[in-house]
Amino acid sequence: MTTLRDAAMQSKAWPFEEARRVLKRYEKKDPDKGYVLFETGYGPSGLPHIGTFGEVARTTMIRRAFQIISDIPTRLFCFSDDMDGMRKVPENVPNQDMLKQHLQEPLTTVPDPFGEYDSFGGHNNAMLRRFLDTFGFEYEFISATEFYKSGQFDDTLLLAAERYDAIMEVMLASLREERQQTYSCFLPISPKTGKVLYVPIKHVDAKNGTITFDDEDGVETTLPVTGGQVKLQWKPDFGARWAALDVDFEMYGKDHSTNTPIYDGICRILGGRAPEHFTYELFLDQHGQKISKSKGNGLSIDEWLTYAATESLSYFMYQKPKTAKRMYFDVIPKAVDEYHQQLRAYPDQTVDQQLANPVWHIHGGEVPASDMVVPFQMLLNLASVAGAKDKDGLWGFIRRYAPEASPKTHPGLDQAAGFAVRYFTDFVAPTRTFRAPTEVERRAMEDLAGRLAAWDQLADPEALQSMVFAIGKDHGFEPLRDWFAALYQVLLGADQGPRFGGFIALYGIDETRALIEKALAGELAEA
Repeated sequence: MTTLRDAAMQSKAWPFEEARRVLKRYEKKDPDKGYVLFETGYGPSGLPHIGTFGEVARTTMIRRAFQIISDIPTRLFCFSDDMDGMRKVPENVPNQDMLKQHLQEPLTTVPDPFGEYDSFGGHNNAMLRRFLDTFGFEYEFISATEFYKSGQFDDTLLLAAERYDAIMEVMLASLREERQQTYSCFLPISPKTGKVLYVPIKHVDAKNGTITFDDEDGVETTLPVTGGQVKLQWKPDFGARWAALDVDFEMYGKDHSTNTPIYDGICRILGGRAPEHFTYELFLDQHGQKISKSKGNGLSIDEWLTYAATESLSYFMYQKPKTAKRMYFDVIPKAVDEYHQQLRAYPDQTVDQQLANPVWHIHGGEVPASDMVVPFQMLLNLASVAGAKDKDGLWGFIRRYAPEASPKTHPGLDQAAGFAVRYFTDFVAPTRTFRAPTEVERRAMEDLAGRLAAWDQLADPEALQSMVFAIGKDHGFEPLRDWFAALYQVLLGADQGPRFGGFIALYGIDETRALIEKALAGELAEA
């Protein structure tokens, strides 16, 4: 009999493939630190976006997979680079003029433009943690500011001063000639202005662990590299953090991939072993542009959760992480319905199939049953034709279609009904365009209305679908999808829609016949 671990060791699901790579690091000996460390990094220069969630979600999936194939304990650190200087003011936050006065200051000393936290970095860190807590992630949060100032990073920083020339050799090889003239891996924080300074370093004293530079006013200044008075540039910081924490796995976006040799090289110079990496493709907005924290384009986590449950977003993140994905509001309905399709398939699958099912990775093997007896896309169409203003307006139709269902017994469906009304109101209703039928389409729809008037069977979705299908063939539609497209465009004002037999069963036979008659009379196109 195949055990879960045996199946996991053979599974082609990408989280298991990555987990096996991490396990291979410790084929001969368990980690000296006593656990395997997964890490995600976050730059809190703007409000957290959905790509940040994706890193933690996907890393968590790999961590869960690792826990199946190994008994070595694991930890997940979510590291915030909140000591970075604020290089520009994000476009999607208030008090822009105030923020401009604090450019180049560490994010944890920049005042919070929202007036809620002790700093802008503190605000963005709190937003990130709230988002991650919404999804129930198990993680340990680390602030770079605290990491530097508490002395936890001191040994690595002193080693960086000692091996300064080796680090600079790696860095200078990656820079243009003009940048090489002023570059240093150390960034002092001015004791006078509090700004992160990008200035040439005049001297590095490895014995005393200090650097010497000219401050903004031209006065020569010497600072210890320890205690949070100096920070590392972001590329050296990446590798140094890996060495200091002994990180075993970190994933990052494709835009970082060319820097991987730099990160690895600096990690090794500082006495560490480079972690396993996973490079994912970027998320794009509706125009095909990369999602940016400072621009605030694309979807935010809060926006997704306005229209769908958390699990649908996790499902979206699971799919093809090495393929660039357009991430806008119109991907939500498909993600919701596909997630529930996978939930319904799960109980009847073999162990191998279950481990390849996204819902295993979303729920860590504790997979719930789906109570979505009506697909989300169908609820959207129902909201459209019923003119529903809230989810209660949909439940009369739902109960007729599924008498056993109620908001209490089917809370997921109840929640989805509310999401559907909100999504329809915000996105579908403003873009609906009804058209008049062609003569061929009109005759076919008159036929459909007549057959519905004479229908004397139960409102069975499959029987109704077969009838609609037969009408399309009888009236010469080739291909048949043109017939269904006509139904969607004429009756629903949309280019796509649900299985029409299921829609009739849900909306009602008499109601559908009345809808067809209104469309043929031109009342929908005029509305």
